[in-house]
Amino acid sequence: MNVIADLCIVPIGVGVSVSPYVAACQRILTEAGLDIQLHAYGTNIEGDWDAVFTAIRRCHEEIHHMGAPRITTTLKFGTRTDRDQHMADKVDSVTAKLTQG
Repeated sequence: MNVIADLCIVPIGVGVSVSPYVAACQRILTEAGLDIQLHAYGTNIEGDWDAVFTAIRRCHEEIHHMGAPRITTTLKFGTRTDRDQHMADKVDSVTAKLTQG
């Protein structure tokens, strides 16, 4: 089953800059072969259910390995069975409506 997810992982107890941890997670998601889009407060992820959630677990494991004693994560995700839908489809749909006036 394909899933589209929005992931925000915040390591706690590592100071104010979290970009090294975000970069480590981005590498894991990329290496997993997932379609990802980094945004200001998280990452959109698209792929097979098991691959997505396995990669998210690996992100947690790596961030702890990097020294974060705690992590808080916000995860939103959705699936469809009526048709194939990709992240770009969702954005394109809104963009088309904006250009229609």
